[in-house]
Amino acid sequence: MSDSNPVTRAAADIGGTFTDVAVLTPDGRLATRKLPSTPANYADAVIAGVGSLLEELGSPPGALEELLHGCTVATNAILEGKGAPTALLTTRGFRDVLELRRVRVPELYEPLYERPPPLVPRQLRFEIGERTGPRGEVLHPLDETGVRVAAERIRAAGIEAVAVCYLHSFANPAHERRTGEILREMLPGAFVSLSVDVLPQKLEYERTSTTVINAYVGPPVERYVRSMVSQVEGAGIGGRLMVMQSSGGILDAGAVVANPARIVECGPAAGVIGAQHFAARAGFDNLITLDMGGTTAKASLIERGRVLFADEYEVGGGMSSRSALMGGGGYALKLPVIDISEVGAGGGSIAWLDKAGSLKVGPESAGAVPGPACYDTGNDEPTVTDANVVLGYLNPEALAGGTVPVRAERAQAAIASRLAEPLGRGVVETAFGVHTVANANMMKAVKAVTTYRGRDPRDFTLVAFGGSGGVHAVDLARVLQVERVVLPVAAGVFSALGLLFSNLEMNETAPFLHLAADAPLGEAEREYAALAERIAAVVGGPREDIRFSRQADCRFAGQAYELTVPFGGPGADAANGRLDARVVADLCERFEAEHLARYGHAFSGEFPVEIVNLRLVGTRRPAGIVEPAPFDPASRAGPDARRAVYFGPAVGLIDTPVIGRGRLGGKLRPGPFVIEEYEGTCVVPPDCTARLDRLGNVIIELQATRAASPASESAG
Repeated sequence: MSDSNPVTRAAADIGGTFTDVAVLTPDGRLATRKLPSTPANYADAVIAGVGSLLEELGSPPGALEELLHGCTVATNAILEGKGAPTALLTTRGFRDVLELRRVRVPELYEPLYERPPPLVPRQLRFEIGERTGPRGEVLHPLDETGVRVAAERIRAAGIEAVAVCYLHSFANPAHERRTGEILREMLPGAFVSLSVDVLPQKLEYERTSTTVINAYVGPPVERYVRSMVSQVEGAGIGGRLMVMQSSGGILDAGAVVANPARIVECGPAAGVIGAQHFAARAGFDNLITLDMGGTTAKASLIERGRVLFADEYEVGGGMSSRSALMGGGGYALKLPVIDISEVGAGGGSIAWLDKAGSLKVGPESAGAVPGPACYDTGNDEPTVTDANVVLGYLNPEALAGGTVPVRAERAQAAIASRLAEPLGRGVVETAFGVHTVANANMMKAVKAVTTYRGRDPRDFTLVAFGGSGGVHAVDLARVLQVERVVLPVAAGVFSALGLLFSNLEMNETAPFLHLAADAPLGEAEREYAALAERIAAVVGGPREDIRFSRQADCRFAGQAYELTVPFGGPGADAANGRLDARVVADLCERFEAEHLARYGHAFSGEFPVEIVNLRLVGTRRPAGIVEPAPFDPASRAGPDARRAVYFGPAVGLIDTPVIGRGRLGGKLRPGPFVIEEYEGTCVVPPDCTARLDRLGNVIIELQATRAASPASESAG
């Protein structure tokens, strides 16, 4: 045990295969743990990891003030169809909004494509007599008897959660509020979700879908959070539980339980926040983030140092994404979500042959249990990790500092029997095919946040993290024609590290439908003031410590979709700043520029700009955030070994050095070599060079020139 070094904040990120834990001591020393996830009780791995780190650092568990947490419980409830049985109360005539959705088909040439079923079956969707106009005028009073009849039927059906979404309730919430009172009176213990609390803005399908998602994941999230709090306290680990939101900010667990849809994409968000913090320290403005874990691969964009947010998002389809070009395959979630695209291509993704004999990878994963075949824990199906072991990219004896034993012969046998022999190919050749197909799958996620958003990937640096990110990053960058790849310190537990750099944050919206040129700015100021009060009540702390940022959802008049853009100009980001004609004009210019970048055209001068919603983000920096200490190469000297590594049919197997990060040094070192460390592995091919920067990040330079057209060789 080391000398006492009290730790006040610890972070734990639960993935499909591994649970990552990280702490930064008050003097900036980074300590990490990587443990297999425990699906039977995810808290077991969290408690074991946090407890062992605190013991190693000589820090009493009671000194911990905050445990920061990222999880996939809400996402998994949707993907696996294991949310709470849910009912929906809606305005008469709008029972089938969840069925109709939007006129989009994600697979254009698949006539037999079937959308995922609605989260609320039709027999549990109840029409209520009531009607409010778009300006809040009551056209038909609420039929309270109808609400009570529906509540009786819901109780008889044993339903756990109820969503309420009435037409135009954002303009006048009275009917929804009264319905909520009746439901809570008649259904004590049920989770009641009102659209005026979840998403008080236009777009009927998106508002209904988001409210239903909030209800559907509410009970499982509440059970999970309360169980986690109880078990952590029972283990003697002090501190309040803070949970990451999909928007990249953290909130107290109690606030998350009240609005659980905010954490549907919280797991991937932490890594992007870590990358943003890394970009500011390392001097990078434009980054493509690639987070490849055990189950999925996630891509996002950091542009001019800013995280990009989705103006529309879908979960539950083949790929979680915000792209309007690929929508229609999931459930609409119109809450603040970092623009992350996610595909089922991780280290544990299973490789298989379809009926035509074509090689496929994922989306099914071996997960933490039983895990890849090479873990020798009961799985005979080959995975991406098995392929990477056969290719020599991963250590053939053990991973995670020796804590995860590996049997390379099991990986070879799985690939040989299930893939290579049916294909009539060699084992190494087939393993490289698995590696390549996994890259092609990940390319879809990268393209969704770059080329589909009007961004040229060649203008960005690729930052890779997650346990498998460094193994695949260079190959992806080569196809994208990206010239530089960066592997940050502790890349394998980077999402946990990102939690430690996250701010307390709340994002609230209010409907505000006006032409920008004629917008009543005094009314907008009052709306922003009301939003600020709501945010301050949740974020807590001194009001002067909260930084408020004003945004607006804008569109050209006549459009049915919006883009979120920030207000600029003097006072626009202040809590009580004045809005004037200059600020509004700047907003319109920002919107037109973003529309041009996103869609390749704008209607400047043809159609006026319309403001649809006002949006306010409140952020407070926690007192416990510390910066990492200067990088110490000696602490990460790592191995000095060699093994055979396969770099494709043109190069073949090469006897390759295997080194630790600290041995790389600040001068360019030509490939090939493999960087192996506790948290993960990085492969540097023969046609690349790499060095360490002053912060200890691995900077890989690809020896390639740009082609004439962007991403012309993109796979997928």
